[in-house]
Amino acid sequence: MAHGQLYPADWPDRIRALTEGGLTPVVPRAAATVMLLKDTAAGPVVHMLRRRASMAFAGGAYAYPGGGVDPRDDDHHIRWAGPPRAWWAERLGVDERQAQAIVCAAVRETYEEAGVLLAGPDPESVVGDTTGDAWEADRAALVAREESFAQFLDRRGLVLRSDLLSAWARWITPEFEARRYDTWFFVAALPAGQRTRNASTEADRTVWIRPADAAAGYDKGELLMLPPTIAALRQLAAYGSADDALAAAPGRDLTPVLAKGRLVGGEIVLSWPGHAEFTLHIPTGGAPA
Repeated sequence: MAHGQLYPADWPDRIRALTEGGLTPVVPRAAATVMLLKDTAAGPVVHMLRRRASMAFAGGAYAYPGGGVDPRDDDHHIRWAGPPRAWWAERLGVDERQAQAIVCAAVRETYEEAGVLLAGPDPESVVGDTTGDAWEADRAALVAREESFAQFLDRRGLVLRSDLLSAWARWITPEFEARRYDTWFFVAALPAGQRTRNASTEADRTVWIRPADAAAGYDKGELLMLPPTIAALRQLAAYGSADDALAAAPGRDLTPVLAKGRLVGGEIVLSWPGHAEFTLHIPTGGAPA
């Protein structure tokens, strides 16, 4: 392939098994990912990480900080600021408990994987620095699930700033995948005074890059990505600042995108509704075209 669309070797067999009734789809796990933006003289840049090649899911691919919902992310004691849970439930198309869990996962995973915390001592402020031994010990405890995010915020006297996030898209991992996620994509601006770092054991590299440059790297086959990642980059490239992207987010359609694989004649056709560029035609037993 000339582009960098991730294509696991076991997909044809799994698609064939699904279409023939020999594979039962795994129930997708709720997840969240955050596209952190900051403005530069050359325009807005987005924070991306490269997943280690050894990772079972999307190994070697560029992505955004994120991960699955922790069962404790819907803790009713969590300190919260910004739009109420009912507003988020309507925006995300879920119930209030699920809405809190998804937003909480977005904020928690961004802190765990990028060291950036979208929280503050009150609803109008945000922490300015999250570096140092004490912060790192807290982050490590969250990663190890030794402490819930609600407990962390409470002990630190912080409130989750849900108003710093805007929902952007929703993608569901194809039914034929062994590991499946129902993922909500969010955008957020890097808070003043904070800086990203590679805090994730799942990544071997992180970059700040212009969305158009990252998309160009994908088109040349230099950067490997899943369809949701490159789709978001192409969309973000249209905005001249982080504020412009954040302002556009509330109007975006969050109808979930779910890839479909089907057998057509002597080939497998893999398509993502609304995203024709990702359609693959795979000869039975062959490589994608």
